[in-house]
This record gives sequence, C-alpha cells and structure tokens, in this order.
Amino acid sequence: MSAIQELAKSPTGIHGLDEITNGGVPKGRPTLVCGGAGSGKTLLAASFLLNGIVKFGEPGVLMTFEETAEELASDLASLGYDLGKLVEEGKLVVDYVRVERSEIEETGEYDLEGLFVRLEHAVSSVGAQRIVLDTIESLFAGLANPGILRAELRRLFRWLKDKGLTAVLTGERGDAALTRQGLEEYVSDAVILLDHRVEEQVSTRRLRIVKYRGSHHGTNEYPFLIDRDGLSVLPVTSLGLSHPALKERVSTGVAKLDDMLSGQGYYRGSTVLLSGTAGTGKTSLAAHFVDAACRRGECCLYFLFEESPQQLMRNMLSIGIDLQQWVKRGLLQFQAERPSRFGLETHLASMQRAVAKFKPAVTVADPITNLLTVGTHSDVRSMLTRIIDYLKGESITGLFTSLTPGSRELEETDAGISSLMDTWVVLTIAEQNKRRRRWLSVLKSRGMAHSDTVREYLLTERGLQVLDGEPEARSGGGSKAAAGL
Repeated sequence: MSAIQELAKSPTGIHGLDEITNGGVPKGRPTLVCGGAGSGKTLLAASFLLNGIVKFGEPGVLMTFEETAEELASDLASLGYDLGKLVEEGKLVVDYVRVERSEIEETGEYDLEGLFVRLEHAVSSVGAQRIVLDTIESLFAGLANPGILRAELRRLFRWLKDKGLTAVLTGERGDAALTRQGLEEYVSDAVILLDHRVEEQVSTRRLRIVKYRGSHHGTNEYPFLIDRDGLSVLPVTSLGLSHPALKERVSTGVAKLDDMLSGQGYYRGSTVLLSGTAGTGKTSLAAHFVDAACRRGECCLYFLFEESPQQLMRNMLSIGIDLQQWVKRGLLQFQAERPSRFGLETHLASMQRAVAKFKPAVTVADPITNLLTVGTHSDVRSMLTRIIDYLKGESITGLFTSLTPGSRELEETDAGISSLMDTWVVLTIAEQNKRRRRWLSVLKSRGMAHSDTVREYLLTERGLQVLDGEPEARSGGGSKAAAGL
C-alpha cells in the first residue's frame, strides 16, 4: 500500500486558520474567499499575503480593483502593516486596476490578456510566490454572457496554477450562490466563506471552509475576531477530553474551606463552580481565591460580566482584600464586558484570545449566568463547555460563579453546567431569629475526599470566615460523586 502524500500548503500566518486547514491554503493553487460586505474578505487576503512576506519570506503581489494603493495602505496601517516599506524593499507590488463597467464591451474577442501582462510584470519584478486579487467579480462587472465569463475565469485560474502562484481571490457573496457569478467556487481548489450575521441585535463573525480539494479540514463554523491585532480564527468547536489531570493542589484562599477539601484546596487545572442566591458572597469567595493565587506569584485573569473592575476592587476592600496591588504588579488583569455587547461566540473568542495572550494560572468568570441574556441555556452551556475544555487543555484552574434565583432549587444552576465542574460549592442564606445567616457546603469534589457538612460563614472586615461546626464526615470524590449529576 502506497504512503499517503500530503498536499503541499502555504501557511497564512493567521491564528487559528492554519489549524483548521491543517497547514494553510493549497500551495501553488487558487483559494476563493467569499462573503458579504464588511465580512473581512480583504483583511484575510491581505493578512495571508503580508504574513507570507514578513513571516515566511515569500514576496507577493496585491492587485486590487476597488481600492487604490494609498487607500489600502491607510486601511492596513491601523493593523500594523506598512505597505510602503515592503514596496520599497522590493518584497511587494501593489497594483490598482481601474475597471469601469461603461468601458467594458461584451464581444466575442473579450479576454484578460491585458491583465495577464500586468500580472506577469508584477510577479517577475519581485519574484512573487503569493498573489491576491481583490475582488474578482469586478473584472466581469459588465459581462452577462456566461460562456465568456466561464472561459475567462478558467483561463485566469489556469494561468495562476501554471505560474505556481499561491493565490487568494476575494468575491462578493451572491443571492443564490457563494459568489455573484456562481462560478468561481467550482474552479477554486479551496473556498473559505466569511459571514457577519446579526441575531437579536448582536453581531457575530464566523468562518467556514466550504471546500478544500485533496485535504482534510475543519468543517464547522468558527468564530473569528477583527481587532487591533488583525484577524484571528478560533477553532473552538473541536472539543477533546485529552487534557492532563494534575495532582497538585491550590488553596481556595480560605483555610477552613481548604480543610473541607481534605485540607488542601482545589486541584490545579480543575474547574470550580460557586453557586448561590444574591448576597451569598460568591464574588467574595472568588476574590479570596484570586488573592491567594497572586500571593503565590501566579497570574490571574478575571472576566467580569456584571460590574467594573474599579467597583469590584473597592467592594473587596470592605472585607480586607486589596486586589489593586496585584493589578499594579502585573499579576492580575480584568476584562469587563456587558454580555449584551457581543454574541456568545464573540465572547468565547475574546476570552480564549485573552487567556492565550496573558497565560494565567487562574481564570475567573463572574457571573456566568449573565450570559443567558444573549443566548439560550443550550447555547450558554455549549459556549462554557468549550471554554472549560480550553482551560483544562492549558492546565488553567477555572472558577465560575453562578447566580441561582431564589425561586429555584439551590442545587440547580441556570447555565446547567454543574456536571462539567470538578468542584461545586453551594452558598445559601437562611433567615433565623430575625437574622440572615449564610451557609456553605461542598456538594461535590471529584477525585478527593471532602466534607459533607454544612458550615456557617461570616463576611467580616478580615474576609470570609467559615465557622467551626460539628466533626466533619468525609465523602468520597469519584468522577460522579455528587447529587445532581
């Protein structure tokens, strides 16, 4: 049996895209990037080209039919690309071809010979290995004859292949096809579809590999971001259960809660859920955990969905926790966003990107139930499953708080993710003798013996203090050692 030969590929240098394409776009072949207006086609194509020059030493040609070289240079400068410098260094040619519909005459002799002459000159002048044509339908804006259109498209794609150029062509999405002409997708070796959708007044950008001849590739829709760092794709729909299971333990930040967890606290790299009604102290307990981690010299990333970092830090001072000191020392970073600002996929992409950039040992999301304002229970569970999977893969300890409405059972979480958590701590409030008293219990903690008692605790100027109770029984910590699983 002959060995399987992998298709040669050219890396795009775009975070995530090379992963879901298993190495990049097909080398020496054309790739079509299509989508609606504002979906990011030009940015993806330009990133492929410019990353090829800067990161992989492959000169390129950018031929545009809509924007001038000056306009493109201005647009891409905001993302850190200096087109003028690359042109001066002889690594890039930017050629603006003006096409006017009124000047196009549809005759039997219509062809792209003039375009090929310009392309040949541009390619040879810098020894180009990559080329971008943006956008392809502009060449055929005035043609209605499908025979001529098909023939010239095939001729263009064959010319690119014969020259051995790795090409990316952009195209506007059509009404009934991926592109306006509906032909480019059939003659391209790979097709990437970009989509910018708005649901419930919330926008989300997504990417899908529609076609890739001769190569395995991710077939799901993947969220992607466009920000000051450019375009990045997050292949977050590929879940796995191959993450490590560390034996190291980390303190909860509350000594007597550590005692309830066999005296050592949470497993490093595990997931922890703090759930309870309003006013039970979920955020206070999360702040204890962050403070303890920073005291160990570990970096912490705190996602806030309900209050500002300044408000949180001020409030924690009332129980003796100074988080500002860790921010100043660079050990603690906050990322605060209202859930309604983005869709769930964008929140997921943003969170994963922030984690990858900061590389924390501990991550907190407070509270995850606020995400229900922009998605269904099923959608939120799916999103959190993927972020949990990512955190575990990076051996990052993740702590999540969840608000349980008073009308619900206290051992039921709105996001429905209790089964995904390794440790589940439930906080409650009960009124006794005209006084509200707070109670804490460890509902489950996989892989360790843990207390099965319910302990009273106080929020004081010296922090959260768990009171002594009856001698503790210990329950096992199997993989499903808890009610509610």
